[in-house]
Amino acid sequence: MTPAIGMRPGRLREAAEQIEESTGLRVQIIGGVLIMSPPSRGKHAGTVRLLRDRLDALLPSGLGAYQMSSVGMPDDEADYATPDLLVLPIDWGDDDGWLADPHDVAFSVEVVPGPERARGIADKTRWYALAGVVLLLAVDPRNGTWTLHSHPRDGVYQGVLHGTYGESVPLTGPLTGELSTTALPRYGS
Repeated sequence: MTPAIGMRPGRLREAAEQIEESTGLRVQIIGGVLIMSPPSRGKHAGTVRLLRDRLDALLPSGLGAYQMSSVGMPDDEADYATPDLLVLPIDWGDDDGWLADPHDVAFSVEVVPGPERARGIADKTRWYALAGVVLLLAVDPRNGTWTLHSHPRDGVYQGVLHGTYGESVPLTGPLTGELSTTALPRYGS
């Protein structure tokens, strides 16, 4: 990949930070590639809000749901993702750092943006598995489906469970119960 204009090789994170500051775009570095997204639109933001409200009621003490927090790739601080929701130890809210350790992530949620391509979704899923994030929920308002990924090993999630809106997501690990997907918004055509 060619570095951003005016950037020396190895300065991708610096470029990402400059782009984010100057444009307001959400910038992530997934596998050494800059991924830029506009701010969340109504239904995307509404989906995140509903899921967070529902998730908050299911969290055990000691864990909290955080929006717009980034998680780093172990051993590569230039590679990071910013999921829509992260469940982390509650003391993350008192941390001065900006990259959460993926091993501290109990649950991550990505709501697929309207224009996302299948390859982009697959690349992000692989990134989370490589990072060792134990549970990843991908919610797709384009078609009203969700996929729960679990048990990462060698860059691949071994457990994959698909569902549709209206079916609850069974939570595992430190999270218990079922996360409702009833009445989540769907993108228009």
